[in-house]
Amino acid sequence: MISRRTGLKALAAGFIIALTLGQPALAAVDIDGYKFDDTAKVAGKDLKLNGAGMRTKLVFKVYAAGLYLPEKKNNVPDILKQDGPRRITLQMARDVSSEDFGKAFTDGLNDNVDKADKAKIASQISKLGGIFASVEGLKKGDVLHIDWIPGTGTLCELNGKKLGDTIPDLAFYNALLRIWLGDRPVDRSLKPALLGDAK
Repeated sequence: MISRRTGLKALAAGFIIALTLGQPALAAVDIDGYKFDDTAKVAGKDLKLNGAGMRTKLVFKVYAAGLYLPEKKNNVPDILKQDGPRRITLQMARDVSSEDFGKAFTDGLNDNVDKADKAKIASQISKLGGIFASVEGLKKGDVLHIDWIPGTGTLCELNGKKLGDTIPDLAFYNALLRIWLGDRPVDRSLKPALLGDAK
């Protein structure tokens, strides 16, 4: 027969476990001190952290990146055709001027999007250039979200503050994702990390 004291202990333990399970999860992934939660809410939807990694140039850390999707996917075609909102989060690991940051995006697009497709989104690329030009630069510790919101478009947010206007074309957002996930990604070790394949 279970004593009243033992029963109360079991009840208390169960209550503590229930409280713990009810708490929001802490950061799921730590990339060299840059933390990414296992979920992110975008346009009212809970997205899952698909993968995260560090972008390096030569030996220097530039930013930690995390990819959030409605459902985890480990291949690029499935990611590009996935319905619902998406997010790429960049946490800056060093100071970068707006000119250098804009050039890196342009180079990434040039390396991974063919001329015909790029011509279709030329005005959106120009608008993104204007958004980056409106920022003096990115500082170590800054957090940049680049979200795709169905029915609205691409939205950039720096440290919680919206940058510029939304950019409506899904083809444009998919082109941006190819900077990290394309055949010639900006960082070959970051691509598998974002796909959740990093060992």
